[in-house]
Amino acid sequence: MQSHLAPRKAGGIGAKDGVHTKMQVYRSLEERFARISSIEDAIGILQWDAETMMPEGAADSRSDQLATLKGLAHELLTAPDTGELLALADQDSDQLDDWHRANLREMQRIYLHASAVPADLVEASSRAVSKSELVWREARQTGDFALLLPHLAQVLALQQQIGQAKGQALELSPYDALLDSYDPGLRQATIDPLFAELGAELPGLIQEAQERQKEFSAIQPLNGPFPVDDQRRIGEQLMKAVGFDFRQGRLDVSLHPFCGGSTSDVRITTRYSEANFMSALMGVLHETGHALYEQGRPEAWRRQPVGLARGMSMHESQSLLIEMQACRSQEFVTYLAPLVRETFQGEGPAWSPENLHRILTKVEPGFIRVDADEITYPAHILVRYKLEKALIAGDLQIQDLPSAFNEEVRKLLGLTVPNDSLGCLQDIHWPGGAWGYFPTYTLGAMTAAQLFRAACQADANILSGLSKGDFTPLRAWLRANVHSKVSLMTTDQLLVAATGRPLTAEVFRTHLRERYLGR
Repeated sequence: MQSHLAPRKAGGIGAKDGVHTKMQVYRSLEERFARISSIEDAIGILQWDAETMMPEGAADSRSDQLATLKGLAHELLTAPDTGELLALADQDSDQLDDWHRANLREMQRIYLHASAVPADLVEASSRAVSKSELVWREARQTGDFALLLPHLAQVLALQQQIGQAKGQALELSPYDALLDSYDPGLRQATIDPLFAELGAELPGLIQEAQERQKEFSAIQPLNGPFPVDDQRRIGEQLMKAVGFDFRQGRLDVSLHPFCGGSTSDVRITTRYSEANFMSALMGVLHETGHALYEQGRPEAWRRQPVGLARGMSMHESQSLLIEMQACRSQEFVTYLAPLVRETFQGEGPAWSPENLHRILTKVEPGFIRVDADEITYPAHILVRYKLEKALIAGDLQIQDLPSAFNEEVRKLLGLTVPNDSLGCLQDIHWPGGAWGYFPTYTLGAMTAAQLFRAACQADANILSGLSKGDFTPLRAWLRANVHSKVSLMTTDQLLVAATGRPLTAEVFRTHLRERYLGR
């Protein structure tokens, strides 16, 4: 239940005779973290602008702005008295209710991560990432890994230092410390068996699904061009159906789709191709799942650590639950087919729900992760997970990344990567400093399958609602069981409370077999 005592808005801390009372100690921490939240909101908007609208000539100035703001947030978080205040508050935590205790727990976790990393390393990393991201855009377009190499090498070196510093403070390996930055409590010891189980089944599952597809008549292609204005209009229509609040967010275009912005201003992006509207549409639905989570966080706690989303595996589960579980279901496609047929003035059997569903569930190994189907997508993550672990550990040298990447793709997907644009340059994560992020995509897919199954078992109106474009029952279940909980519980506790069991690969594998093998 929501606490009756919501966080106090920023203002004077208050003290008596220069000594903090027990509640004032906690309140002073709330105020500090609320100020940090405001700085991070400004960072979010500046980063969104850099990806969508910023003129190229402003890149150096923007890099300085971001580095300065990140440095200020870090200084505020790691101020000399923060650790002391946290220790004092912890001594009196028995006087706090569940929400406030959870908030204190999250404050302590965030402080441990931040205090482990010197301010100059934070700023150096921010500057290196800003430059690397800018160079990546050009390198990706031209397939020139050599152009990115020195910048990526610098980002990696700084991430190794950050991982080592955090690892020493948290008594973790450097890579586990980076994982924990994105997903509290996540460890290689958890991921490795789940991924090993999935990886052992993937090649056979991919082959069986492709063989089964041959039993059906050929897919009828949807012939364009598909005007971008029409694509945007239908994308916004579906965003509204899912539950996106345009009073507190917007849709834009970027090279790499993402969800960002600030606490009450959620910005999502997609990229359009007039030859294929489905990619942009599914991208919009994917990012809307992220945005729905952000917009569904409890208003009273949004500027406090407990009010943050519960790690990136849970965040990815929300995007994949909307895109993959709900919006590629036969029920939703029944609603979608006449909508896109009318929008793009399509005619003939190619626009039937049956053909559209087959397009959306076609299994075909490809080079681009974000365009991958539901079965081959985890293979892309297994490749990246293996490589980034090796890079952080120093077992793989950054100059050898392209050849190592291409070899792993060959082994898992049977493809020969023709150039680095279709290989190791396709993602912004590594140039952007997001090391330890990739595994959360497939962990999110597993979590999405588990949550969606539990939701449908709890409310029979969910699937029937999707067939009418009505997301109300599904959204209500997610609000009650995921969005409103934010970081009140650990990830494992939240999943057990919502589904009755901890994370398992079996529910996801069962989902894949049912959807793609018919059993």
